[in-house]
Amino acid sequence: MIFRAKINIRGAVQGVGFRPFIYRLAADLNLNGFVYNSSQGVFIEVEGEKQIINEFIFRIEKEKPELSFITGMEFSFLDPVGFSDFEIRKSTNDENKSTII
Repeated sequence: MIFRAKINIRGAVQGVGFRPFIYRLAADLNLNGFVYNSSQGVFIEVEGEKQIINEFIFRIEKEKPELSFITGMEFSFLDPVGFSDFEIRKSTNDENKSTII
């Protein structure tokens, strides 16, 4: 069964290679979805088997880039939408900035 997870990560996660790290990790686990930066942190959506998504979430904390620092991570499971690949999306610029850079 395919699941979709929405993951929000806060902390020093921008300007440290975090999005390329997420891309490589998703590719390694054959997950589809996307990652992008916003002023609130890094946002990720991935689709795959629940056990693989759980491994992905565990490995984010365990293998994150050396210069990064995670102050908070939240995730929830949603209905899948059928992503066909994994991509790094353009950053967004929200008004409520709370990211450590």
